[in-house]
Amino acid sequence: MKTVEKKSVINDIIRETNLQHAAVIMDGNRRWAREHGLPSAMGHKKGAEALKTVLKACHKFGIKYLTVYAFSTENWNRKPEEVDFLMDLLANTIKNELQEMHENQVVINFIGDLTALNRKLREILHNAQEVTKNNTGVNLQIAFNYGARSEIVNACRSIGKKIAAGQLQPEDITEDTVSQNLYTSSIPDPDLLIRTGGEMRISNYLLWQIAYAELVVTKQYWPEFNEQSLADAVYEFYNRQRRFGQ
Repeated sequence: MKTVEKKSVINDIIRETNLQHAAVIMDGNRRWAREHGLPSAMGHKKGAEALKTVLKACHKFGIKYLTVYAFSTENWNRKPEEVDFLMDLLANTIKNELQEMHENQVVINFIGDLTALNRKLREILHNAQEVTKNNTGVNLQIAFNYGARSEIVNACRSIGKKIAAGQLQPEDITEDTVSQNLYTSSIPDPDLLIRTGGEMRISNYLLWQIAYAELVVTKQYWPEFNEQSLADAVYEFYNRQRRFGQ
């Protein structure tokens, strides 16, 4: 694909490449805090601010779907005080930002096993989904208590129940059948996967959905990621040749 000058061309790039969905592994909050001599909590707070910035950039660039990895099923192994802080940070961020996101027509959804969260937090998340469900702007999926292997196992269980009930025959199972039983069944698969913090791994994130996503890894920590950072990732995406195995 031809190279173009960056600056004011991002929207043209989005239209030409049909980049609908960007997924992000938001990594580096704690390392950013440590390098600035700050507690981990400050890194996570700055990370929440970065998400707000990137969400606005998606709207500006015309990216319809943004899915972010906020808390994995493995994150429960962190120190209890950090886990509690992350739960409170999600609750407070949603409560404080909901009205503005609603006014900006953002659609909020949460993917993952929310049954493990406390009742008060589940109610906050459910309310955010209900308030914004009819909006027409950027679709924001927040992966919380999410693990891709667990998601696929749950999809298999759901399909198995349909087979047991006589609603589906094993030979009729297709890739679409699996996709329709994932948390992301109502949205397109990611075109672009961005990982901040420089680590070269997927970390059990959207394993089924990113089969043909383009991967961009940046050494920038997530709290440093901004509109220009997203523009750089989109520009790199534009200059890839997507072959889809052909």
